[in-house]
Amino acid sequence: MKIHSWNINGLRAIAKKGFLEWIDKEQPDVLCIQETKIQENQIEDKLRNIEGYKSYFSCAERKGYSGVAVYTKEEPISVSYGIGIERFDSEGRILICEYPRFILFNIYFPNGQKDDERLNYKMEFYDALLEYCNKLKDENKKLIICGDYNTAHTEIDLKNPKSNEKRSGFLPMEREWMDKFIANGYIDTFRYFYPEEIKYSWWSYRFNARKNNAGWRIDYHFVSDSMKDDIKDAEILNDVMGSDHCPVVLQLNK
Repeated sequence: MKIHSWNINGLRAIAKKGFLEWIDKEQPDVLCIQETKIQENQIEDKLRNIEGYKSYFSCAERKGYSGVAVYTKEEPISVSYGIGIERFDSEGRILICEYPRFILFNIYFPNGQKDDERLNYKMEFYDALLEYCNKLKDENKKLIICGDYNTAHTEIDLKNPKSNEKRSGFLPMEREWMDKFIANGYIDTFRYFYPEEIKYSWWSYRFNARKNNAGWRIDYHFVSDSMKDDIKDAEILNDVMGSDHCPVVLQLNK
């Protein structure tokens, strides 16, 4: 089973860049997308009803902003839209799909670069999400938490760590939260399989960043430690175009 996660930077925009053809070729078992930038009434039938998939959308109240969606071949037992905190849920950042074997979180974590208020919002979102996940983990639920985390964890996860150490996305407080997340029993699956490999999942549109591979690894599949025996491989699909991010993949044993 392969679970893909991709910040597409606009569903309508990427639909013009071969998105549906890519799905038809790649055939992900589950595809989690972030930053759909779409409202429910703007979703065309061809994007809602892809053959072979059930689709679920969580849209932000603000138009043209945020939003996540899940396309899945296996119908979930249940789908939740958020974690019950209005100021987070209103931005359409969280979709939770429960399957018989695990609970899958598709999350577009906030960006903290705008100002201190948004940075505080991001850190509060992080903490609320961790608390929510820990409660499920304490109930012996197996969890997969994928999406755009908007933080590079360590220096190996971005091209220019020194020049970005005071920029949101690589601040000490953000990196320390990632440390805390791992300490609470969650596994960065790509680092689990490839502890020293340098690979990125996001590149600025400026300065020919993607051409020069001056990127950041900010898209992840984390799993609860109870899933360690269930994971088979992790991939970053650098050659897939259409967004400033590329897809990342988690492969399960079955």
